[in-house]
Amino acid sequence: MKKTLLLLAVIVMGTSILHAQRPTPPQITISGKIIDAKTKEPLEYATIVLKHVKTKKISGGITDEKGNFSIKTPKGTYEISFEYISFKTKKLPPKLLDKNTNFGVITLAEGSERLDEINIVAEKSTVEIRLDKRIYNVGKDMTVKGGTASDVLDNVPSVNVDVEGNVSLRGNENVRILIDGKPSALVGLSGTDALRQLPADAIERVEVITSPSARYDAEGTAGILNIILRKGKATGFNGSINTTIGDPKQYRVAANINYRTKKINLFTNVGYSKRTGPGNSLTKLSTLENGVVNSLRIEDREFERDRSNYNINLGLEYFLTNKSSLTGTFFLRDADNGSLSNNNISVFDAVGAQTLADIRIQNESETDKTTQFSLNYTNNINKSGHKFTADFQYSDSEEIETAFINDATGIENNITTENSKNTLLQTDYVLPIGESSQFEAGFRGSYQDLTSDFLVTPTLTPDPSNNLVFKQNVNALYSQYGSKIKKFSFLLGLRTEITDVKVRLTNTGDNFDYNYTELFPTVNLGLETSEKQSFTLGYSRRLRRPRFWFLNPFESRNSQNVIFKGNPGLIPTFTNSFDLGYLQKVGKVTLNSSIYYQHSVNNISRVSRDEIRPIGIGGANEIVTIREPINLASEDRYGFELTTNYNPSRKVRLSASFNVFQSETKGFYTYEQFTQDAGGVITSTPVEQDLGNKNSSWFTRFNARITLPAKIQWQTRLFYRGPRETAQSEIKGIFSMNLAFSKDILKEKGTLVFNVSDVFNSRKRQSITYNPSIDNPSSINDQEFQWRVRQISLNFTYRFNQKKNQRNRQRRGGGDDEGGEEFGG
Repeated sequence: MKKTLLLLAVIVMGTSILHAQRPTPPQITISGKIIDAKTKEPLEYATIVLKHVKTKKISGGITDEKGNFSIKTPKGTYEISFEYISFKTKKLPPKLLDKNTNFGVITLAEGSERLDEINIVAEKSTVEIRLDKRIYNVGKDMTVKGGTASDVLDNVPSVNVDVEGNVSLRGNENVRILIDGKPSALVGLSGTDALRQLPADAIERVEVITSPSARYDAEGTAGILNIILRKGKATGFNGSINTTIGDPKQYRVAANINYRTKKINLFTNVGYSKRTGPGNSLTKLSTLENGVVNSLRIEDREFERDRSNYNINLGLEYFLTNKSSLTGTFFLRDADNGSLSNNNISVFDAVGAQTLADIRIQNESETDKTTQFSLNYTNNINKSGHKFTADFQYSDSEEIETAFINDATGIENNITTENSKNTLLQTDYVLPIGESSQFEAGFRGSYQDLTSDFLVTPTLTPDPSNNLVFKQNVNALYSQYGSKIKKFSFLLGLRTEITDVKVRLTNTGDNFDYNYTELFPTVNLGLETSEKQSFTLGYSRRLRRPRFWFLNPFESRNSQNVIFKGNPGLIPTFTNSFDLGYLQKVGKVTLNSSIYYQHSVNNISRVSRDEIRPIGIGGANEIVTIREPINLASEDRYGFELTTNYNPSRKVRLSASFNVFQSETKGFYTYEQFTQDAGGVITSTPVEQDLGNKNSSWFTRFNARITLPAKIQWQTRLFYRGPRETAQSEIKGIFSMNLAFSKDILKEKGTLVFNVSDVFNSRKRQSITYNPSIDNPSSINDQEFQWRVRQISLNFTYRFNQKKNQRNRQRRGGGDDEGGEEFGG
């Protein structure tokens, strides 16, 4: 496997280097700065359009956050124009460009006229590369229209969202998800459900950070996904209305509205959705004696989820001076969810005779309410990037879930109440040093106070009811220094995190306290050998703290025979992560590849074991599969990733990504194994199971966006994740396909999108778990699970006072401008 990864990397890099050595036509550089004529503020994303007088070929570029631009172009005579949304276009007469030219400071005045018809240059590439991150721009992706944040993440290169909503980065599920650079209530108590309620239309872009700098939390051994929400900054009143209908039943209406004057900027994302989510699962649990099946239990479950959700994100930015602003944001999510599950249970003996037929009905209702208030102060001390920001954030989340269960063993009621109060304090200071260096320092304090109360009636044996109190305080200090010396860039940082965790199980009186102080160094290096070729090397130390649901020993009640429970004895996982990246542009093709390696200790893994319990009719004993998280000794994970973008023309845009990885786990699982003799006597035996194993897997994604006649946009996305294996389970590969068609109407003020998600209805997880091991199983659990069936939807977007291809400047300082961008290509 290692040889295969190395060979792939050498082939890609070697081929690209040979291409890079081909001679290119002599070019010159034009540069300058574009500012607002009235406020003198720099205009980010302003467009510079170059039109060759003879060939009529159009090229150009956009300005950075400081309003600066630097564009390479062949020598020649050009018509040049400078454009920005809601501002008057400034055109220059034809000019001969035969040497490097600096246009100085260009001022644009506000105006009501529309931009020139040539606005295609302002469209940013789908994926942008920085020294410490890759940025995926959501706006052009039709396959997520009317969808959720989970759908957006599932379209991002390197990221995969499985059928249960679990997010993984490069095959590793321990990924940290931030909103605008900070932990947020938008992710919620149970992150997967919350991401399914956050609308895709509210998301501007996603930053994939596989080698985070010291400015970021050390949480997340795989890396960080930073979701940036839309915050318009165009002058005046503008926005968009978005509606969706679909089958299975889906209704959604949302609005993104922005109003900006010289002193204030008011922005909001508001929406309401109602949708059903039919799904199914099939479980076959076989018990073995001396390698021969002596019983079989089949659970065929169909469930219907009905979700309604209202959310609003309202913000007001007040410009204190030309250099400073105060921004307050209020977020509210109020969800009301229901789920009806019918589980048909059949049990057969060793000769295949049916001994039990039962129907287990589970009717659940859930309310989820989250409020969050944020306050941000930003002071851009000078135009060179000298900046100070301070943030305060408070959130309160409450989930109440009630379940009514009825089967042959009786009637059961359970209720779960979870409440979490979170406070965040953060300050960041950025000091430019000279023209190409920068120092940063900051503090972040994150404080969580959570209670989880789980009550089951009537009382069962063993009784799963419990009450957990979870407190986690994390205080962090960081500093980092970056510089660019000709073609070489570096960003060096050190972060200190002081963690204090208290777990209280009030029903048993058990207490667990964890206190530790750790250092997390980061190194990010970059080398731009040419305009089209660059290398990056990143190192970071990361950790994974056990979340409260992994520490809570309560038992799930979705199935009598397959039960998940937490483990309050879990300790954090620590990871050293290395990433070597290579970027090469060859004509209209962009290749972005990387080799990565991660070494983890105290690795948190989910394992399975069997217990014998009196759960059958009349208290008869049956085998129950217990799934729980434990710490294993170590895990080594390494892989190779390749992302390719090919844009042969304006009408055809193709991209593909491929990721192959291998993990090697070492460690033992110690537990009590329960057996039952012919007389029904149950005995326990201590077992120590070696869970060391090697697992290889891969996944690939292909995306095509093609313009058809009548200006209809056609987008197709194909995804396949290969099979994988652990010490106890085998998981089959998954293939899925999404399809979308888009058409602009109403003079490009409106857009219709027809979307089919999971065209072949093939997005199902199929797995086989062997207890205690694949080599010597005492039980085999064969399971197929489908969270949601194929979805068909029609989406309509109407824009007012804005054009489809124009991009608004983003509010800086709200976690958007994370460190390191000054030093990346």
